[in-house]
Amino acid sequence: MSAEVTEPRWRRLPEERPQQILHAALEVFGEHGLAGARLEDIARQAGVSKGTIYLYFPNKEALFREMVRSTIVEAIVAGEGIPDTGSAREQLLAFMQHYWAFVRTPAFSVIYRVVVSELHHFPDLVEFYSTEVIARTQKLLSGIIRRGIDAGEFRALDPAVAGRMLISLFSTSAMWCCKRKYFPHLRNRPDEQIYNELVDFYLSALRAVPQ
Repeated sequence: MSAEVTEPRWRRLPEERPQQILHAALEVFGEHGLAGARLEDIARQAGVSKGTIYLYFPNKEALFREMVRSTIVEAIVAGEGIPDTGSAREQLLAFMQHYWAFVRTPAFSVIYRVVVSELHHFPDLVEFYSTEVIARTQKLLSGIIRRGIDAGEFRALDPAVAGRMLISLFSTSAMWCCKRKYFPHLRNRPDEQIYNELVDFYLSALRAVPQ
């Protein structure tokens, strides 16, 4: 067998090391949580030395930040790039479709569990997540919903509250789908059906009432 075949992939592709380390961190965080994760375990999972991790990330908190930026923040950026040339309803539908696809990824499941169960132990990460994810998402959704209210597409309500409700509905439903065996009413319902139910419910709640 040639040396090229037996040589570890990370030796041949050093430009991919940060992404390989992030993938490994996702696996380890998913299994052990953020507090219980060790850089040694992440290095082993990635097939690199612990020293290699330090070339890119000073600690596991930095790894978590980059994981959030490369997943949730990228999803937010995509939402911010949705054109507002059409109706607010169309813009909101485009966001919901994209967001649902994201919350059904393994990365979201791991990050969500870390945020809910552990992030309060890491004050710096709480501030980071609040600024980079929560505030930015709220600004995006509030802007779309406010535009719909001004145009008469949506009923008069607090856009910030409406934005929070959307994220809560989608995030919670996505996590339930990850554990379908515990939720009999979801076992035979495909993701597409659940998504359509969420959209129908949410848009009905926003719909303007004819005077």
